[in-house]
Amino acid sequence: MAQRERKNDPSRPATAAQGDRPKGARGQGARKPGPPAGARQRPAGKGNPGGKPSGPRPPDRDAAGWLWGGHAVLAALANPARQCRRVLIAGETVETWETEVAELLEARDDVRKPEIIARHAFAQHLPASAVHQGIAVQADPLDQPDLESLLADLPADRPAALVLLDQVSDPHNVGAVLRSASAFGATAVVTTKRNAPGETGALAKAASGALEHVPYPHVTNLARAMARAQDHGFRLLGLAQEATATLADEAGQDRLGLVLGAEGHGLRHKTRETCDALVRLPTRGPIAELNVSNAAAVGLYELIGRKAG
Repeated sequence: MAQRERKNDPSRPATAAQGDRPKGARGQGARKPGPPAGARQRPAGKGNPGGKPSGPRPPDRDAAGWLWGGHAVLAALANPARQCRRVLIAGETVETWETEVAELLEARDDVRKPEIIARHAFAQHLPASAVHQGIAVQADPLDQPDLESLLADLPADRPAALVLLDQVSDPHNVGAVLRSASAFGATAVVTTKRNAPGETGALAKAASGALEHVPYPHVTNLARAMARAQDHGFRLLGLAQEATATLADEAGQDRLGLVLGAEGHGLRHKTRETCDALVRLPTRGPIAELNVSNAAAVGLYELIGRKAG
């Protein structure tokens, strides 16, 4: 299907377990027996709590979330609505980030200065797959508006465009959709509470700062949310490869919503029924299908960018 998601999510890092504590307590003055002669000592870690750690500590997943990458971190620090806790900069990238970070921190009262650490120490806080560019921020999630309030606050005399994602689960794709939504001036990216990513570091990195600018509400029932958008005057167009009409054929009013489904499933049955029309992009050639984030970018250009140009 032309507008379905192509998953490119790298394997997620497993959560490392804490080292087991030895069962029972040794009496005061008791000496720990040494290994038998010639025996190999086990490396530090589980079952060897007293030894020196043989690798980086697992990420601290109980604290506020970490965002990483230059654009994502600088945008978070520039957002007064974002509560930040710590900023990390790798020693070898200090010249790249320190001046701009210092300027942003002057306007904040939650973080006073960045922590300069060795690059390998980032592994204590971030997943192994994180492409962090030597900078990260520990921050609380943003307070996202509920969809009804967002719709009610829209000016009645101005065009608006929504992107609605039907259980698109890959954070890299969703982040790229947010980036396109920011670039073209979309009103919001709406997704589901189930089978969709929350505010993660991978999503924020892919969004390249757009998470700080584009509302990202999660809804319990997408079909009901779509109906509420229609009550507020939105015409909702679902992308489906088998549709006969093109997006350009139907994109003729000021309030429009672009509805995209996930790879493998596409738009669910109820989502399809709730759309005002099913449309396709005029792709051609031996490979006519687009990744969901690419389809969103092309669709937003058709809905917003072409009119603005």
